[in-house]
Amino acid sequence: MQVLKILSQRVTVLSEAMQSTLKSLSATGIVVFAFAGGSFLLNPLPTAMAAAAPAMRFDLLPGMPPLLDPNNVYSASGAGMLSPVVKGMPSLVYVPNCKSDTVDIIDPATYKIVGHFALPKHTKGLLEPQHVIPSWDLKKLWVAQDLGDQLTEIDPYTGKEGKTIHIDDPYNMYYTPDGKYAIVMAEREKRMDFRDAQTMQIVNRVPVNCLGVNHADFSPDGRFMIATCEFSNEIIKVDVAAQKVIGHLQLTPKGMPQDCRLIPNGKLFYVANMDSNGVHVIDGVNFKQVAFVPTGKGAHGVYFSRDAKYAYISNRGEGTVSLMDVNTNTVAKKWVIPGGGSPDMGDVSADGKSLWLSGRYNGEVYVFNTEDGSLRARIKVGKQPHGLCVYPQPGRYSLGHTGNMR
Repeated sequence: MQVLKILSQRVTVLSEAMQSTLKSLSATGIVVFAFAGGSFLLNPLPTAMAAAAPAMRFDLLPGMPPLLDPNNVYSASGAGMLSPVVKGMPSLVYVPNCKSDTVDIIDPATYKIVGHFALPKHTKGLLEPQHVIPSWDLKKLWVAQDLGDQLTEIDPYTGKEGKTIHIDDPYNMYYTPDGKYAIVMAEREKRMDFRDAQTMQIVNRVPVNCLGVNHADFSPDGRFMIATCEFSNEIIKVDVAAQKVIGHLQLTPKGMPQDCRLIPNGKLFYVANMDSNGVHVIDGVNFKQVAFVPTGKGAHGVYFSRDAKYAYISNRGEGTVSLMDVNTNTVAKKWVIPGGGSPDMGDVSADGKSLWLSGRYNGEVYVFNTEDGSLRARIKVGKQPHGLCVYPQPGRYSLGHTGNMR
């Protein structure tokens, strides 16, 4: 009798634990059916895509900073959460102008250009500066110039131009979450080049069998990254520690995939598609597409609100920004630029109150009020501004691009 009593107590405890788990699953949109003596799970509802992906394993890449909140990978980059490393840096916005081979520097308090410099010329002609990229340790900025095969340093403590170094085809650049390597997205060369993050010396050239590799993001544990291939309508999965491509995935509908970002809960990636006019929702663990969400013509950039509730999707072809609710993966609202425009790349201000985006084909920069979507300013800059960087930004470290901070 005593044995039966103990077994009964254990079954009761197990039942309570199961009920708690099932309630949690139901709350996230997974279909749960009860039957006499237990429950079983069916496939997740299509409308609950945010919770549909399996839970991430948190076997962190050795050397990367710990996760502060597994439910929000951006919990260290909320409004005003500036690292002590950036103390004393002036708040500025750095704008690379592709067809002018220049960088304009804007004071976000006045919306005035307070600095400007031309990038070092060479015999090849245009340099095409594409992105301004914060280093992993937050101490410097790099201007990536793919046609010029060079990086130019900016000192964010002074806002002044620094040294220029030769780097093969740097269209864009990322950093591994452990801070060891800079990953140059050598789009023209069809490679991802792993370089020492401090010296920029080459460590490993990783060939990619896709066209136009350019934008990327990392899993919460830092073990893999997803990168977009603009001209072959696909994404690739890369093992970060092994430094090799481990998967290819064609996207539906076909188009030109652009920016790629991990959503705050860490379960899914958003991939903006310029020709398909929307966002692919990707399960990175199983490496499959689970949905496609129309957002607007020319969907291009993906940025998150400081409260991690929305993804700002810049629709370059129609002059709008769509706000995707990251809990439902649906478009909650859309902001329209009066008179039109071509919003491209940028980021959110440190306080979260403004969204800064380059106007790629209008030679201007847009500043949106994130409370109501109204336009605070439109600022004339050089020809074809691209990946502008708002700096400093909240966060402990940078994964690259225009400020993918965690």
